[in-house]
Amino acid sequence: MQNWITHFMEQFGYFGIFLMIALENVFPPIPSEVILTFGGFMTTYTDLTIPGVILAATLGSVIGAVILYGIGLLLDVERLEKIIDRWGHILRVKKEDIRRADAWFDKYGYWTVLFCRMVPLIRSLISIPAGMSNMKFGMFLLFTTLGTLIWNIILVSIGAALGESWEDILAFMDVYSNIAYAVIAVAAIVFVVLFIRKRKKSAQ
Repeated sequence: MQNWITHFMEQFGYFGIFLMIALENVFPPIPSEVILTFGGFMTTYTDLTIPGVILAATLGSVIGAVILYGIGLLLDVERLEKIIDRWGHILRVKKEDIRRADAWFDKYGYWTVLFCRMVPLIRSLISIPAGMSNMKFGMFLLFTTLGTLIWNIILVSIGAALGESWEDILAFMDVYSNIAYAVIAVAAIVFVVLFIRKRKKSAQ
C-alpha cells in the first residue's frame, strides 16, 4: 500500500495529497504518517512547498472528518435509544446510560476531538461520536482543524527535514501510536469503572 500511496502522490502532487488524506480519514487503514512525511520529503525534490502540502493535507483531512461527522448524525443518540429500547435487556444497557455518555461527550467532546486528531486511526473515528452527540458543527470544525493542523505541521516538517530518510520516522510513529492507544485504553477503563460505581450508587 505504501508504494501505491507514494506513487499516486508523486503523480498528482497537491491533489494527490488532498485525496489520499481525505481517503485516510474515511478509510483509516491508509496511514496518514506515510502520506504526510512523504509529502514533506516531496518538497525537497519537487516544486511542492511545505505550506502547500500542509494546506492540501488539512483540507483533505477536514473534508474526510466532515463526512464521518455526517454519518454520526445519521446514527444519533435518539436512534441509539430506540435500539436500546428493543435490545437493551440483552445488552444490559439502559437509555439512561446512553444519555450519561452523551452528556459526558457534550462536556469534554471538544478537547477529545482535538487530542484524538493527533492519534493514528482514532483521528478518523472520533468524528463519528462527535456527530452522534450532535456536537455544534462550528466547534467540531474548529477543534478538528486545529488538531489536524498541528498533526500535519509536525509530520510534514519532519518529512522535509529528514529528506530521503523520511521512512525512519515510521518506526517511531508505531511506538507513539501504541503509547497513545495505551493511554486512551487506561482512560476508558477509568471512565467505565467510575461510571459503574455511579450507576450502583444511584440504584441504591
